[in-house]
Amino acid sequence: MSILVVVVSGFASGVGFRSLLFFSWWPVLFVVMLAALVGAFYFMKPRRAYSLAAMFFIFVALGMGRTAVSDTPAPEAFLRDVKHRVAYEGVVVGDPDIREKNQRIALEVYKGDERVGALAVMPLKNHVAVGDRVRVYGTLLLPQAFETENGRTFRYDKYLEARGIRFLIQYGAIYTTESAPWYSVPATLARIKHSFLDGLARSLPEPSSALAGGIVIGGKSGLGTDLHNAFIRSGLVQIIVLSGYNVMIVAEWVMIFFGLWRLPRRLQYFAGGAALLLFVGIAGISATAVRAAIMAVIALYARATGKSYAASRALLFTVLVMLLWNPLYLVFDPGFGLSVVATAGIIWLAPIIERGLSRFQRVSQVQRHPVAPSGATGLSETLSENVAGRAFGFWTNAVATTLAAQISVLPLLLYNMGLFSLVALPANLLVNAFIPLAMAAAAIAGVVGMVLGSVLPVVTTVVGIPAHILMSYIIFVAQKSASLPFAAFTIERFSFVLVLLAYALLIYFASSKRFSTTDQFKFAKKAST
Repeated sequence: MSILVVVVSGFASGVGFRSLLFFSWWPVLFVVMLAALVGAFYFMKPRRAYSLAAMFFIFVALGMGRTAVSDTPAPEAFLRDVKHRVAYEGVVVGDPDIREKNQRIALEVYKGDERVGALAVMPLKNHVAVGDRVRVYGTLLLPQAFETENGRTFRYDKYLEARGIRFLIQYGAIYTTESAPWYSVPATLARIKHSFLDGLARSLPEPSSALAGGIVIGGKSGLGTDLHNAFIRSGLVQIIVLSGYNVMIVAEWVMIFFGLWRLPRRLQYFAGGAALLLFVGIAGISATAVRAAIMAVIALYARATGKSYAASRALLFTVLVMLLWNPLYLVFDPGFGLSVVATAGIIWLAPIIERGLSRFQRVSQVQRHPVAPSGATGLSETLSENVAGRAFGFWTNAVATTLAAQISVLPLLLYNMGLFSLVALPANLLVNAFIPLAMAAAAIAGVVGMVLGSVLPVVTTVVGIPAHILMSYIIFVAQKSASLPFAAFTIERFSFVLVLLAYALLIYFASSKRFSTTDQFKFAKKAST
């Protein structure tokens, strides 16, 4: 485990240094010389610390080198067209992101033998779909970094580059020249997604249908600016974006369904994995969806088996592979960092919090029933205690997961956005326990709306009532918590040094609690023998 930690931390450090500070090969050479120097110390006096330090510096150099290799200029054929009116042939590679005033369409456009990713910002009247061959007109521009409302500089150019997009096409139009072929898997999955969203629109009124679509498959379209801002201020915005938590709930529901039929555990896990693949495909096969699925599998494995050690290794290995694939994720994709730390929090912090809450339950039970004579407890009391124990177990799991995720992402959120929500924790505690039910109710309403919406609209409306009640409750919590005085405020300067310090303290706390618990268990076991 220590070797994997050194490898991943070294590679990530190299990626971060190269992304933020250095733009030549000389620092890489310097780090290689440091690795050689520490390696020489190891050969003179073999110690594990020297070997780990040499390995760390080697992977720092490899991370810097990988980032330098990925830092390629945009094709010259397209750079010559910047700030000019252009007309390109291309293919729609992503589901259009519908906003209030326009839509943003990810394209792969061609010019001669060259091809490049571009984001077309087009009017809502132009309708295209995934897999369509299109002709796009407009002004070609380079994405630029900009300053956010909170005073942060957002590297929009690098954020898009991490998604394979190098140019913007604005102030124009887009037309379909050839529809996606019937055998196109991405196009078929996108059609299923839109049919499901149409089914939700038939079953639920706005904004409940928009929120249901966001909770089930991710997306903020249709919420409106005011409601979206309310979710941000209340700290609930993560429930309307595609995340590992949403994907994990889908897998758990599928596993519960197959578990009701008493199918083998291996088949349940296989069904959960198949549901993950289908869900990711329908939500959109993107880096965000794939990352969410991977993080969901790791978190689900940790929760199902209790093997946080194995899940930690899987998380570290996943981080290494994703940074090897695209080093830009580390610094320029905020969602990547938030997914990693949230998953790590669920793996390491959630069990600690849950043990503390369970200890509180045991103490309260002892205070209520200090001494009970043998056979004095009645059947009804035993049943009520079992029901209460199950309910408390569900509650502790929900609270522990919420607290762990909120604590883990807070330093990065403060660094990236500077927005600190005082109501985030109570709002999440009020909402998160209902998210699995809300997703299940929305999924049922969407499927029924797909099948019966145009034939039996009354039935779809009735089926959608539970989902509408749950969505209305979530919206109520978001709006009321966001409207409270001092619900959220901006921290103008939260340096990266403070981020590193915060995570160092969290790592120390989690590791010390884990090892102290293990030592107590060993001591108790030894004393009982």
